[in-house]
Amino acid sequence: MSRVCELTGKGPLVGHRVSHSNIKTKRRFLPNLLNVTLMSDALERSFKLRICANALKTVDHRGGLDAFLMKAKEDTLSDKARDLKRQIAKKRVVAAA
Repeated sequence: MSRVCELTGKGPLVGHRVSHSNIKTKRRFLPNLLNVTLMSDALERSFKLRICANALKTVDHRGGLDAFLMKAKEDTLSDKARDLKRQIAKKRVVAAA
């Protein structure tokens, strides 16, 4: 399982661990990933996603999973989230007609 957020695309970063004597050694900064179940209002069912804590806050701020996905760019989403976005968009078109 990769260490990448399914909604924002955040992944590991590389930096230095700096000792007291200023010796620099490589280290990895990993995203704070959480396994969560989010509810889609349009599709009326829940989905399990592996997202970072920052994405979880943003989903809540924007008003739910549907609103977040409609505003998100396609290239940052995972394949699962991209498919979910298309299903929600299709459902909204049908409901509007």
